[in-house]
Amino acid sequence: MNRLDGKVALVSGAARGIGGETARLMVEAGARVAIGDVLDERGRETARGLGDAAIYFRLDVTREEDWNAAVAATIGRFGKLDILVNNAGLFLGKDIEAASLEEWQRLCAVNLTGVFLGTKLALPALREAAQHSPHGSVIVNLASTAGLVGSTQDPLYSMTKGGVTLFTKSAALEFARKNYRIRVNSMHPGTIDTDMGDQVLVTRARNLGTNDIELARRQVIDRLPIGRMGAPTDIAKGIVFLALDDAAFMTGAGLVIDGGITAQ
Repeated sequence: MNRLDGKVALVSGAARGIGGETARLMVEAGARVAIGDVLDERGRETARGLGDAAIYFRLDVTREEDWNAAVAATIGRFGKLDILVNNAGLFLGKDIEAASLEEWQRLCAVNLTGVFLGTKLALPALREAAQHSPHGSVIVNLASTAGLVGSTQDPLYSMTKGGVTLFTKSAALEFARKNYRIRVNSMHPGTIDTDMGDQVLVTRARNLGTNDIELARRQVIDRLPIGRMGAPTDIAKGIVFLALDDAAFMTGAGLVIDGGITAQ
């Protein structure tokens, strides 16, 4: 595969998990990476581990001023922005009847408004960088298999990720129509062994009427054709691929990395 030499990426929610692993693999591939998150200590630790090729800044994806500062800091440090990864996300884990309006609004703020603001406010920098790149700039939005098929554990999460899925396609078409040379694709992980994945297991266990998380884990694994839960690196490798020039003919597409769960 091609590398990301000379590219600059901004990854939201990158203090840990899929975002953190994405930042690490991008640096390994030659990119310089700006890590945004609200987990300051963890985020600084992640950035320090990546050396001079990474910086950390606080980024609450629901706040317009945070996005403006993040983009400005990225350009101030690295000179441009080629790749945006809208990774930050929230899992609620509540039934429709149990969720409050406040909880729903918070879910939408992170999973939907965060993607909208990131796309909108990084757009000028991405468009500028695209004019000086043979294959343009890139946006990768983190959706989910729950954005493709119904979620038995969290219908509200599924609703937001379905929105990310279709926003990705529509944004890709808009930017193509305007000749911005910005590709937009979505990533659709299955159940991954991360902190959010643990939340899914807790919700599944509760719905089974038990506190046995390992029972819930075994049930998930039993349903997976590949026989294991995913690891953050499984998804991060897919994100890096979408950012590479190797994926230059992909836009408005969704890459599913789910251990075969949606094939059933």
